[in-house]
Amino acid sequence: MDKRVLLLGDNNSFMVGAIEKELVNAHFNVVRAETSHESIEQIRELPELFIMFLEREYDKDDENDETNLRFLNSLIKDDMNRLLYLIGNSKEVESLKFAINEDNISGVFKRPINIKNLTIVLEEVMDKRNKLEEKKRILVCDDDGTMLRTMKGWLEEKYQVFMVNSGMNAITFLATNKVDLILLDYEMPVISGAKVYEMIKSEKDTANIPVMFLTSKSDKESVMEVLSLKPKPEAYLLKSQSKETVIENIDKFFAKHDKEIADKINKAL
Repeated sequence: MDKRVLLLGDNNSFMVGAIEKELVNAHFNVVRAETSHESIEQIRELPELFIMFLEREYDKDDENDETNLRFLNSLIKDDMNRLLYLIGNSKEVESLKFAINEDNISGVFKRPINIKNLTIVLEEVMDKRNKLEEKKRILVCDDDGTMLRTMKGWLEEKYQVFMVNSGMNAITFLATNKVDLILLDYEMPVISGAKVYEMIKSEKDTANIPVMFLTSKSDKESVMEVLSLKPKPEAYLLKSQSKETVIENIDKFFAKHDKEIADKINKAL
């Protein structure tokens, strides 16, 4: 994660300007936008880190408030690697929860705020993200948000985990991001896991990415259906399996995969 930040708030606000200045002094690349879908949509490439400065309470009966907040919520929901931090008092923060899910809020800084402490916390967040770059990268694709968060919680100590909640979001993510393994839900609405797998394997840039399927079905017919796919997927993981079993399967896969690559390099020398 680079040090790009999307700072949301009134462009005429003195405090928003002061926060921007402090972030720039701390070598953050600050992108400014009003808290509206029109303003945010003007940004070609959104940062992963969002900071929203609240200066009033939001009204659930106000059409503009609802539209803008639900748009922001969708940006975080559709790319679970994005982080949203809020700056405001308790009532202001509470007022937007009718449109922004609490699970999509990474943290809250209460006003009055110490801007220097804000930059320190954000730098720590960035440092943790940057350290993850040294780890193997795993993309988890599942339409169940609880399952996504469970897998992330299980794997993030050892691996860098990215999450998407649909097959099309997986394809979009892979168009601009490299991963070492995909954990793919077999049963998803709109586009099935099998169809997503076919799309991944049909594209030159993604065809060689290993894929393990996640499924809740353990009957022989379902297992054979998954394993009959061409090319054969790396594994078939049950969602009911324990954390230890899932991690063991992934660890063994990477150990074997890395050994095969090392052997090929040694033979070529």
